[in-house]
This record gives sequence, structure tokens and C-alpha cells, in this order.
Amino acid sequence: QVQLVESGGGLVQPGGSLRLSCVASGISFSLYSMAWYRQAPGKQRELVARIFSGGTTFYTGSVKGRFTISRDSDKNTVYLQMNSLKPEDTAVYYCNAQRLLYNLSHWGQGTQVTVAS
Repeated sequence: QVQLVESGGGLVQPGGSLRLSCVASGISFSLYSMAWYRQAPGKQRELVARIFSGGTTFYTGSVKGRFTISRDSDKNTVYLQMNSLKPEDTAVYYCNAQRLLYNLSHWGQGTQVTVAS
């Protein structure tokens, strides 16, 4: 059974930092690209960052230079370090594991990030 369990969300002031973690089980972690998506109220879910199995990363424009995605294959964990947070970063953040060649995609339950003073 595939499980992706996110943690690390919470309430933070503008300019602050948070680190999200996602622990994966039930998959061959090293074969999957891992990503963080987010969904704000009334908006569509959007890709925030992706890290491929080889380590290549992609970021959406609004988070470049502020967020860093990384993965630890020994711990089956993907991280999202979020710095200089803005109120517009407020959303539920979801972890995603994807193996495109086999049309496989798995989601976590989400963790709330709220940026407010």
C-alpha cells in the first residue's frame, strides 16, 4: 500500500520559514520523481516544485529563489524548504510521487501552510 505522509505545515509570519517533509512508503522511492503541489482556497492545485530521480529540480516562477526541494533516498523522504514566505503562499501543500512511464501518480493527504501576521 502506497502512503505519502506530509508534515511540517503551520502558521508563520510573513518573511518566515517552514520546512515540509513527506515520507513515502510502498514505492521504490528512487524510481519516482517527487513533487510538491499547493492549492489555495478557490484556486486550482498548482505545481510548486519537482525533483526528478536523478536530482534535477524544477520550480514554478513565484517560488524560485525562495523554496528549495530536496530528497533523501535513505529516508524515502522529500523536503520543501520555504523561506521568505508571503501571504500568497498560504495553501494546502500536497506531496506527489510520479512515475510517468508507467502512468503512476500518488498523493499525500496535504498539510496546511498559513502565512499571516
